[in-house]
Amino acid sequence: MNHPTHMENTVDLVIPSPPVTTLAVSGSHARFPVRRIYCVARNYVEHAIEMGDTGREPPFFFTKPADATLPALTGQVIDMPYPPMTSDLHHEVELVVAIGKGGNDISVARAAESIWGYAVGLDMTRRDLQAEAKKSGRPWCTAKAFDYSAPIGELHAASSTGAMVKGAITLDVNGERRQTGDLSQMIWNVSETIEHLSRYFTLQPGDLIFTGTPAGVGPVHKGDLLEGQIEGMSSLKVKMV
Repeated sequence: MNHPTHMENTVDLVIPSPPVTTLAVSGSHARFPVRRIYCVARNYVEHAIEMGDTGREPPFFFTKPADATLPALTGQVIDMPYPPMTSDLHHEVELVVAIGKGGNDISVARAAESIWGYAVGLDMTRRDLQAEAKKSGRPWCTAKAFDYSAPIGELHAASSTGAMVKGAITLDVNGERRQTGDLSQMIWNVSETIEHLSRYFTLQPGDLIFTGTPAGVGPVHKGDLLEGQIEGMSSLKVKMV
């Protein structure tokens, strides 16, 4: 059976092709191209409780477009515009996994082979719109997938970090600690998440996975400075403008 291909390099385009979204790589001038962004919801016990869920239920996922990323560099503060249509924007600091080798039905035992690297990310959320969507049983797109909703720090190659199975994860707002957790507190660890996700989608090089946030999510306002940190990696600094 012949499968349709996406696009040949020689094809004529009726409008200019959108630029490829890329992320900075620690210690390299080369960049990582972003294909898709998958996000795991409520993957830390205390955060699940604060959002009204309990128990170790199967993970569920939502997505963001690739161009929702807001790439940052170590030592730099990146400006994030406060989004429209919300008065309750929340921070969610997360470990981001960058996929370097794809596939379907990837087992836990083989999941590490799929990982190119890791970064600190923020899953910014229009919480008021999310609450409305939940109440109506509607998708979360307007709450999660808006422009610049995925600030991401420099990627660190897995060959230099090792497997990210434990380590402190924190988020400060204006120097005040808001979120504190440890990667070991994930309900579904990185390998388990890849196993589940690859049952539903064919993972490909360039895919990113946001792996969930610890407890302590809360609102941010214009002028706030956010700093997300994960032990062993570069921090992510974002200024709300």
